Amino acid sequence: MIRLTVNGETREVDVDPDTPLLWVLREELQMTGTRFGCGKALCGACTVHLGGNPVRSCSTPVVAAQELEVRTIESLGGEHPVQAAWVAENVPQCGYCQSGQIMSAVALLETNTTPSDEEIAAAMDGNICRCGTYPRIQKAIKRAAAELELRKAAEAPAPEEEAETTRLEAPSTEGAMAATSEETNR
Repeated sequence: MIRLTVNGETREVDVDPDTPLLWVLREELQMTGTRFGCGKALCGACTVHLGGNPVRSCSTPVVAAQELEVRTIESLGGEHPVQAAWVAENVPQCGYCQSGQIMSAVALLETNTTPSDEEIAAAMDGNICRCGTYPRIQKAIKRAAAELELRKAAEAPAPEEEAETTRLEAPSTEGAMAATSEETNR
């Protein structure tokens, strides 16, 4: 038996340790959001997160996932900012590659919410869209990045709160500053 943590839930599967993670997700765990594309880790349709990093599940043996958290498209719940941006920018055409594209975009934005065009291209390299929606994918990633930045700003303390916290926590240096100033003036 192989024990996996998939989308926060511990699961056990009785499979050969070399079975590709993709087939365990789809066939054993009935999580069909992750797609089979090429079977050679060349197209990105099967992208999932393993230990926080995007990997091609078609070429990742299930045994490699035992000690790491596996996240699939199902973990996003349909309400992630990347998914909302995908809809707003009308990204999907046929939709087949989209779960892998979205998981790669999520991985990028979890580490960089202000990616440049070059950083987006590098993160999405290897995710093939046969319909050619790359410009819309890039716009959607930029839109999701902006949304994530807005959320981060909304969660940050207001400048007055931050200043008040600093005043309350920082020891006073007023007396030392005044003494130094008086000595300098002598």
